[in-house]
Amino acid sequence: MNKINNLNTSTATSTATSIVTLSAESLSRIDAYWRATNYLSVGQIYLFDNPLLKRPLALTDVKRMLLGHWGTTPGQNFIYVHLNRVIKKYDLDMIYVSGPGHGGPAVVSNTYLEGSYSEIYPDISRDEAGLRKLFVQFSFPGGIPSHASPECPGSIHEGGELGYSLSHAFGAVFDNPDLVVACVVGDGEAETGPLATAWHANKFLNPVSDGAVLPILHLNGYKIANPTLLARISREELEQLFRGYGWTPYFVEGHEPGLMHEAMAATLDIAVEQIRKIQQDARTHGNLERPRWPMIILISPKGWTGPKIVDDRKVEDTFRSHQVPLHPATHPGHLGLLEEWLQSYRPAELFDAHGRLKPELAELAPAGERRMGANPHANGGMLLRDLNMPDFRDYAQQVPTPGGIGIGDTRVLGPFLRDVAKLNSAQRNFRVFGPDETISNGLGALFEATKRQWNAVTVPDDEFLAPAGRVLDSMLSEHQCEGWLEGYLLTGRHGLFNCYEAFIHIVDSMFNQHAKWLQVTSHLPWRRKIASLNYLLASHVWRQDHNGFTHQDPGFIDVVVNKKAEVVRVYLPPDANCLLSVMDHCLRSRHYVNVVIAGKHPAPQWLTMDAAVKHCAAGIGIWSWAGNEPGASGDDAGPDVVMACCGDVPTLETLAAVSILREHLPDLKIRVVNVVDLMKLQPQTEHPHGLSDPDFDALFTVSKPVIFAFHGYPWLIHRLTYRRTNHDHIHVRGYKEEGTITTPFDMTVLNDLDRYHLVMDAIDRLPQTGESGIGLKHKLRDKLIEHKQYINTHGQDMPEIRNWHWGGTKLTA
Repeated sequence: MNKINNLNTSTATSTATSIVTLSAESLSRIDAYWRATNYLSVGQIYLFDNPLLKRPLALTDVKRMLLGHWGTTPGQNFIYVHLNRVIKKYDLDMIYVSGPGHGGPAVVSNTYLEGSYSEIYPDISRDEAGLRKLFVQFSFPGGIPSHASPECPGSIHEGGELGYSLSHAFGAVFDNPDLVVACVVGDGEAETGPLATAWHANKFLNPVSDGAVLPILHLNGYKIANPTLLARISREELEQLFRGYGWTPYFVEGHEPGLMHEAMAATLDIAVEQIRKIQQDARTHGNLERPRWPMIILISPKGWTGPKIVDDRKVEDTFRSHQVPLHPATHPGHLGLLEEWLQSYRPAELFDAHGRLKPELAELAPAGERRMGANPHANGGMLLRDLNMPDFRDYAQQVPTPGGIGIGDTRVLGPFLRDVAKLNSAQRNFRVFGPDETISNGLGALFEATKRQWNAVTVPDDEFLAPAGRVLDSMLSEHQCEGWLEGYLLTGRHGLFNCYEAFIHIVDSMFNQHAKWLQVTSHLPWRRKIASLNYLLASHVWRQDHNGFTHQDPGFIDVVVNKKAEVVRVYLPPDANCLLSVMDHCLRSRHYVNVVIAGKHPAPQWLTMDAAVKHCAAGIGIWSWAGNEPGASGDDAGPDVVMACCGDVPTLETLAAVSILREHLPDLKIRVVNVVDLMKLQPQTEHPHGLSDPDFDALFTVSKPVIFAFHGYPWLIHRLTYRRTNHDHIHVRGYKEEGTITTPFDMTVLNDLDRYHLVMDAIDRLPQTGESGIGLKHKLRDKLIEHKQYINTHGQDMPEIRNWHWGGTKLTA
C-alpha cells in the first residue's frame, strides 16, 4: 500500500516559508517545554508515585488502572507550546479548543505548567507533591476524566464525542472581534458529519465584528484501530479539498523535533499575520469580500516521541499508540520500557529538585489572562451581561373571551424577539440560530430589525442576507446551529435555537453533551454560570399534517427529561400569551436547557396576559372557567373527572371535549387542569419544579379518573407520575406513531387524541353516565366515521371542526 504522507524522514516541510524564525536558544527552550508537557502527560496516564523518577521505577509506582489516550497528546502538546509563543509575540487573545478532547493529558499538562491549573486547584501545587497529585488524579476514582473536561481550566469543549469542535470555535468568535480560537481538529474527528460540514462556517464570519478561528487539522494518520481517510489521500487532493472549502491550507509535516519546531513557528507566524491583515483590510479599509482564512495541516506521527516498538510490534505512527501502549502489570518487560520512555524527556533538565519547572522554561508561557487556561472567554459566565429585555406584556394577544382565534403563537412571539435583538444590538450578545426555518417557524418579524449573517455571494432575489446580522439560519444544518449556539453561550452570550420539532433529534447527542457540561460545571465553584440553551420547537408534531409521517415526532422531550433535573426544563405553553411569558423567563434564566414547544398556525387563545403570567408562574393550574365543578364542600365536593392537557393542540382538543361533555352530560362535575411546565408532574424530590404529593393530589384528586391529553408520547406522563397516589386512574392520550399527510384534526384522530376519543375515554371511566353516556358514545363513533368520509371527499376537516370555538359550535346531527 502506498503511504502518501511519509513521516519516516529526517526532515520537516512547511508550505509557509523557508525563513528561519527561531533562534537556537528559542528552539532549545521550546523543545524543552514540549518535553516537559510530554513528560507530564505520560506521568498522568501511568504514575501513582515517584513523579520525578528520583529512584528507579517500581511496579508500585504505576497505577493499577491505566486509562487515557496517548496518541493525540504529543501533537497537541506541540501545538500548545507554539501557540504560547505567538500569543506572547502578537499579544493575542486566544483560547484553545481540543477537538480530539480525549487528549486530556495535553490540556491538563499545559495549564499546569502555565500556572492556571494550580491557581484554581491550590492543592495541585507547582512542586513535587503537586506533581504526584496531578498524576494520581488523572482517570482515577475521585479524580478527573481523561478528556478536556469542564474541570480543566481553559476548556469550553470536552471532546468526549467527536465532531463539534469547529462549530464551537466559530460560535465562540461571533461578536468577539479580538478573540482567536485555535481549534485542533483530529483527523478521526474530521470524518464525522458535523465536523465535515463545519468547514463551511467561514462563509458566515464577519471579519469586521467577529473574531477568527485558526483550524489546525492534526493529521496523525490513525483512529483507534484504523487509518484515517484524510491521511490516505494524496497531498494534492487534500489541499484541493480545503481550498474548495474556502481555506488557505498550510502544511507542517515531519517527525524530527528541531525541524518541526522551526516549521511550525514559521507557519504560525504567517497564519497570525494573515488573520490580522484580513481583519485590518475589513475594519480599516472596508474590504468586505469574503477572505480565505488560513488553516494549518499538521502531519506528525501518532504517538510521537512514545515507544516505537513494543513486543515486536510497531507502536509509534500506528493505531497502537492511540490509547495506552504499555501495560507493566501484565507485561513485566513493559516496566523498563516505561522508565526508558519517561527518561527520554530528560526530566532532570526540566524540573528543579523541588519539582518546579525551571524559570527559563516557565517564562515561555504567557502571563495573566493571556494564558489560555486563564482566558475569561473560556469561563464565559465571567463575561456574561444581562440582556436588555422589552416588557413581554406589551406584545400581548388580546383575549376578550377564551377561545378566540389568534394569528399563531410564534407569530406573536416574533415581534418580541425582534425587539430583544434590537435592544441588544449595541452590546452584540444575542443571536437567533436555526436551520433555514426562522420564517417558516413564524419568526419572520426578526427581519424587521436585523439580517441573516452571510458572507458568501448574494444575488438580487435573495432576502435579508448581509455580512452582519443577529440571525444565523442560512445553513441547513442542525448540527452547525447547535454548535454555534453552544460556543456562543459558553463564551458569555445569549441565544435561541428555533427548529422543527421532528428534526431537533438530529442534535440529540449534542444536547446530551451540553447538558452534561452544565451539570458538571454547576458543581465547580470557579466556573461561572452561563446563559441557558433555549430551544423553540415549532412546526410541531400535530401541525405537520402537510409534510407527513417523516415530520411527525415529539420524542425530543423524552431525550431531554433523561438528563439531571437540575439542568433541564420543558415548557408547553397553550397559547401566545403563555408563550411570551415563558420565553421571557427562559431568556433571563441561567445554566439550564429550556425546551419550549409552540405552534405557528392560527389557534385559539385562552388566557389574558395577566392570567397567563400567573398560570406560567405556577406552571400548572385549574382552569375554573372551563370546568363546572361546584365550589361546595362536603361529601360531594370535587370533580367526577379531571380533564388534563399539556400542549397547544391537546389543550384545544380537551376543551372541545369538555364542551361536548358539558352539553350532553350536564350533571357531570368536570375539572380542567392545564400544564405549562412539564416538570411540575414529577415529585419535588425528583425535580426542583415538582409538586409535592399534597399539591398534586389537590389538582388531580386521589381517586377520580384523569383523562390526560399530552403533546408527546403518552408513556412519558406515566413515567413522570408513577409514584403519585392517583396514578392508576390516570389515562393518557398522546402521539403513538400514527401519522401521514392528512388534515390537522385527522392527525389527532389517528392518535386517539381528538375530542371525540377523549369524551369516550371519560365515559368509559364514569359508569354513572349510564344510558346517556352510552348514547353519546354511539353518536361520537358515528362522528368519527363521518369525519373520515368528509376529509376523503373534501380534503379538509368538517365545518364544525374548522369553525369550532369555545362556548359556540355544537355537535351536528
